[in-house]
Amino acid sequence: MSEIIRYEVNEDNAYSGFVEAGDFIFLSFCVGNVGGSIDEQVEGALNNMSERLEKVNLTLDSVVKVDVMLRDVWDIPVMEKVFKQRFKGNYPARKTISTEFAHIGGPNGLKVQIDAVAYKGK
Repeated sequence: MSEIIRYEVNEDNAYSGFVEAGDFIFLSFCVGNVGGSIDEQVEGALNNMSERLEKVNLTLDSVVKVDVMLRDVWDIPVMEKVFKQRFKGNYPARKTISTEFAHIGGPNGLKVQIDAVAYKGK
């Protein structure tokens, strides 16, 4: 196996923002526009994901799996609308769950977080 490369290492909280291992990229904590509406936050999370993928010369087209965490499960239709616009039919496998976030801003702060796996293939 090739080298494992860790990016955005957070020593204080003991995690990496994303990790390259072989042909796969594992992304965690993709968030954006915290405090905004749910559609703004889904867009922000996908923008954050895109920016990270650009660092390894990939795009959203390379995403094969996502875990979407929502504060309110009833926001799934809004998330799906944004996914349709951004993934344009090249949808990753997806798991969507609801959770409470321990984050600044409480219920009006973080509403969505996305983790993903991207394939770097040849």
